[in-house]
Amino acid sequence: MIGAIAGDIIGSVYEWNNVKHTDFELFGPYSRFTDDTVLTVAVADCILNRKDYASALKEYGRKYPRAGYGGKFNSWLNSDSIEPYNSFGNGSAMRVSPVGFAFNSIEEVLKEAKRSAEVTHNHSEGIKGAQAAAAAVFLARKGTEKGKIKEYIAASFGYNLEQTLQEIRPHYRFDVTCQGSVPQAITAFLESDDYEDAVRKAVSIGGDSDTIACITGGIAQAYYQIIPEYIVEKTKELLTPELLEIVDLFNEVYVK
Repeated sequence: MIGAIAGDIIGSVYEWNNVKHTDFELFGPYSRFTDDTVLTVAVADCILNRKDYASALKEYGRKYPRAGYGGKFNSWLNSDSIEPYNSFGNGSAMRVSPVGFAFNSIEEVLKEAKRSAEVTHNHSEGIKGAQAAAAAVFLARKGTEKGKIKEYIAASFGYNLEQTLQEIRPHYRFDVTCQGSVPQAITAFLESDDYEDAVRKAVSIGGDSDTIACITGGIAQAYYQIIPEYIVEKTKELLTPELLEIVDLFNEVYVK
């Protein structure tokens, strides 16, 4: 899941300053982790320690109140309610990569992705986005060929993965829905040559750059199994000790 977090951090400075090419600085003075990272770690903590998803999301969100949450999530976060709010935003997909690493059958992955999503994103598209992202991580981790991953995601979730990045980029605008960002993130992975290339291509789409790169980064880590050391080191430098502790433990238990 460090691949998802690195994608978030790399994309963080381009969310409001989109680049439509792949030749950009990976890390700069304003690079930081965002809500994507905080909530990804929360999901990992739930899996490691069998915590309740709603409670853990609130716990982590309140510890990092300035991470850049969406309006509806922020309202939920600061309320006493643990009822979901029928969202189909990409928040369900951005935090789900640990599920794809931790479970050992596609059925388990889909079930757990739904559980992780529906505490907030109980709209069918919100659940579908989380399941598609987690399934892509799982299939990539199992060494499934890219063509087979593409076929499975398209058939199971109805996503159009036929558009190339070259076709997507010119007209793509900021879109925080699952259906408007998860297919694009998966396409960036499908067209990539290695982890760094995947994240660069994800950011180059534009729009919600940190979240798209976060989703792509998780899949790319699972598939390529190698992330350049300078990316891993810089990513870890930018995490708090508390977040890094969970990342390292999750990696030790489920990834290595």
